[in-house]
Amino acid sequence: MIIFQRTASIAPGKAGPALAFAHEIAKTFKAITSLDLTVMMPVGGNPNRVAWRASYKDLAQMDEMTMKMMSDKNYMSQVASAADLFIPGSVNDEIWRTV
Repeated sequence: MIIFQRTASIAPGKAGPALAFAHEIAKTFKAITSLDLTVMMPVGGNPNRVAWRASYKDLAQMDEMTMKMMSDKNYMSQVASAADLFIPGSVNDEIWRTV
């Protein structure tokens, strides 16, 4: 199994809109891919972050779903409209494999 996690730091004063966006993008992800996208916030450390987590059966499925998302105009529009909600350069992606 492949676990993908994206973390982003929320811009000052934007926590409410950023969390609303995080949940909306999770709904869009589900509509396009039929997969769940979990929205998370840290319990410790920097509290002004949000993360999304998705599980895939393998890298091929992850690639297929990523291509679906990137070619969806609604998804891309949603992402573009949220640029001011997060600190530029703060996005961090991690890909993990279960063992």
